[in-house]
Amino acid sequence: MLGRRLLVAGATAVLIAGLGACGGGGGGDTRGVDPGTVTDVGQGSAGTVQEPSPSPDTVSGLKDSVRHLAAKTTRATRPHLVKKCTSATRQVRHTQRTGTGTHRTTRTWYTTERYQSCKKVRAGTETYTRTVRPQRWCVRLDDVDGDTARDDVWYQVTPAAYDEARGADEHARMEFTPSGTGC
Repeated sequence: MLGRRLLVAGATAVLIAGLGACGGGGGGDTRGVDPGTVTDVGQGSAGTVQEPSPSPDTVSGLKDSVRHLAAKTTRATRPHLVKKCTSATRQVRHTQRTGTGTHRTTRTWYTTERYQSCKKVRAGTETYTRTVRPQRWCVRLDDVDGDTARDDVWYQVTPAAYDEARGADEHARMEFTPSGTGC
């Protein structure tokens, strides 16, 4: 019993240490904060202001062009499944016990129960619209992350980032988190 308690105490200590390492100390974590807001961390001298650092997934560069690719669909066929039911019966056993001790008797009788047995079976084919390529919004950047050698790099973005890029001037500085690369 004592060995089990020690094992549970040790596991609890390891769990608390792991959570403490992952949780941080509640310091100046500013991820998820709007880049335009100023955060007062409260460490150091009074009035110390720390700007949030960009996410490692965020890319920046000069807008080159934008592209919207509509979803590409095609007609296809697949098996058409229908539910087919048949009536069936089964015997159900019933027992009843009466009395006590040596005067105990058991009576058994059977009844017939009706039920539906259903399964899906193939009945021809049906046509449907299959998506070959999903809809994509893309932005092409030059000077990606300040590297002048990285030009004409396509990124897939959200519709909101695409609208922002469409409204921006040519070669305007942009910063966003892409949902994918290539276009």
